[in-house]
Amino acid sequence: MLMNIDVENLILGRIATFAARKALEGEEVVIVNAEKAIISGSKQDILRKLKGRRDKRPKGNPERGPKYSRMPDRILRNAIKGMLPTEKTRGRNAFRKVKVYISVPEEMKDAKFETVKSAENTKSTNFVVLGDVCRLLGAKW
Repeated sequence: MLMNIDVENLILGRIATFAARKALEGEEVVIVNAEKAIISGSKQDILRKLKGRRDKRPKGNPERGPKYSRMPDRILRNAIKGMLPTEKTRGRNAFRKVKVYISVPEEMKDAKFETVKSAENTKSTNFVVLGDVCRLLGAKW
């Protein structure tokens, strides 16, 4: 089965757990509008955390890892990966079933998109949009 999800104004962590669970159940998950997902918390704290992670460099050769992406689709995909048991074959196979896109791809313009009620932002007024954070980190798309 295929599940298309539009994550506009949905909380990133909750959508990541939902997508990981569906992928483990065997469904293919396609996520669009990754840049419009929101992260709850203050803008300064989120930016400090992501910048700190990005600026970590190994003591030896800086061309080796770890390297953290600035793009919103890859940040969301990495959040989903963190919620899967990727050390096991089952988790790796589930991760292959997850596709994340910035905006809506041309071939999916006519598709019907679902929303996740449990991931909607109903209480928090203190949040930041993932695309804004990525632009502050230096992402260009």
